[in-house]
Order: sequence, then structure tokens, then C-alpha cells
Amino acid sequence: MTPADLSRTVLHAVRRAVDEDALRAPVPARVRVERTRPGGSGDYACAVALQLAGPAALPALEVARILRERVAAEPGVGRVEITGPGFLSFTLDAPAESDRAVLAAVREQGLAYGHGGALGDEIHQLHHAREVRAAVTAQAVFRLLVAQGARGRTTCEQAPDPDWARLGVTVDAYGTPPTPLTEIRPVPAGATAGELLERLGPDAARWGLLRAAGHDRVALGPELLVQGEANPLFRVRYAHARARALTRGATALGFTAEAAPYGESPAPYDRAARPLLDLLADHPGVLLAGARHRAPDRVARQLEAVAHAFFDFHDSCPPLPAGDEKPSAAHRARLAIAEAAGTVLAGGLSLLGIRAPEHL
Repeated sequence: MTPADLSRTVLHAVRRAVDEDALRAPVPARVRVERTRPGGSGDYACAVALQLAGPAALPALEVARILRERVAAEPGVGRVEITGPGFLSFTLDAPAESDRAVLAAVREQGLAYGHGGALGDEIHQLHHAREVRAAVTAQAVFRLLVAQGARGRTTCEQAPDPDWARLGVTVDAYGTPPTPLTEIRPVPAGATAGELLERLGPDAARWGLLRAAGHDRVALGPELLVQGEANPLFRVRYAHARARALTRGATALGFTAEAAPYGESPAPYDRAARPLLDLLADHPGVLLAGARHRAPDRVARQLEAVAHAFFDFHDSCPPLPAGDEKPSAAHRARLAIAEAAGTVLAGGLSLLGIRAPEHL
């Protein structure tokens, strides 16, 4: 069960409780589940009982009890606990099934893994100043919103800088239209698009403009061009290129990826896979949070984490056989994880408007 599956399961439980008249409250459009924080209980947690307590005129603990009995009976949910003032904590059953579901979803959806319709009822007009960081940020936020089903457009206070097009930025209109606006006003970059393109090129410039949170200043120095692991952008792109190289190497050796051999997750014998699998499962939630909070920096940091976990996994559990070693079920399972990581990295970079080369 993926986080998106769990969210739908909890929402279904709310609907059932309302239909059965056990709970008298409006059914929310969506239910948010998050990975449990360190020291917490279970795999995921949800605050929906606290959200519904007021409208239902019931204590949050009572709402949680009503929902717990309905969620606990669902396939894939091993245990449901009530913690604190009314949080629901979920321990998922059969982690192997969850891992297989994540890898299957990445393979099926490709670069669109993590996209969805959670914001399908929203329309946004992103309005920004005539400044390169604001323009690039607005464009990235727009991509994230569209990936979650929202509609809208971007507008600028003044006529756009012609160099913005080389950074992948388009503006639908300029001036201040008389409609509700979502202002995008990060700390200015202190340079023009033309200057950044000349010094860094489009990909490094976009990464530098988007990597920091909007309230922080950006670092736009030559370190963005360093071809080494100290440069996060290089590390992310190199992880993607390495994942693609693994697929080519496996093809040359005559085997392909196969998730969860022997009917199990690779995690029992490849413990280094666990952090990477968890990050892949969390990716849809990160994209949704990035859209909701107008924060493409969250996506950039997620990609850095995926790249880091990929290399830890790759170095500890090589997906390709070495020497006279023959391809095994373990190699096929590791390759499936590596390919999924490469797909997630490419999809995330695409949302940020950055190329993901096959070779580096």
C-alpha cells in the first residue's frame, strides 16, 4: 500500500462512517497522511480525527475510535493506533506488497509518477515581479500545480525579460489583472537572466534559483558547475545517468529488472534498499506538498535525498554482477529499485525545468 493508497483508504473510512451515521460531519475532499516522525508510532500518521472533531461535535479521540475500526479492517493495514489527542497511526501490513506497489507504480507511470488530481478543483493565477528568480519560481510552482490537477496561468507585473525564454519561462500576461492573485516573491537573485545564462547555463541557473527556500538568498557561484559529488545538482544528475547505465549494462548481460523476487521485498537481504524505497514511496507526497506550499525547493531537496540513498544502495548492493558472477534474482530486484530511482530523479528534474542527461 502506497501513501496515496492509504490516504484513499482513510477517506473511504470517513465516507463509510458518515454514510452509516456513525459520524455527522462533512466528508473532506482529501485526507493527508505523512510518514511518522522519529520517535512516533507506526509507519504513517494522520490528523483527520482532529480535523473532523469540531464539525462532528465529538471529542477527537471518539472520532479516531470510529475511524480506527473501519480502517483496521482494510487490506494492507496491519495495525491502527490512536496517539496523542487523536492522531491515527498506521502500521502497514506486508511491506513487501507495499514495495512492489511502489515499484510497479513508478514503472507504469514513468516520469508522471507522483502526479495526481488532488488539486483538480483549484485555479491559480501566479503573479510575480519582473525579476529572474521570481519568474523561474513561478514557472516551477505552476508545473507542480498542474501536475496535481490544478489549472491557472502566470502573470508578471511588467513585460517579461526576453532572456527568460532561454530559462524555460513563459508569461501568459503582464500588468496586474483584476483577479485574485497568488503572489510569488522570493528574495531577489541579484542578477539578470542574461548574466546567469552566460555564467552558468540554463540548468545550473534554474537549480541555483530553485534550490533555496524562497525566504533565503540563493548561491549562484561557480560551484554549481563543479563536476563532483560536492555539487548537489551534479550528484542528482549523475545518479540518474548511473541508473540508466545500469539498465544498459544489464541488457548487455542479458537480464532485465524484476521487482521482489521469491515473492518478497529485496529489503530482507539488501537492507540498504530500505531508505531508498521509503523515499520513492514518499515522492508523491513531496510533490503534492511542493505544489500546496508553492515550494519547489522541497522537490530539489527530495531529489538530493533520493540521489544520496541511491548511491548508498548502489555501493552496498551492486545491481550488476561482477567478474564471473551470474545474474541472479537479487540483481534483478536491485536493478528494479535502481531503475525506479532513475525515473523519479528524471521526473523531479523535469518538473523543475532541468534536463536529466542519459550520460554524464
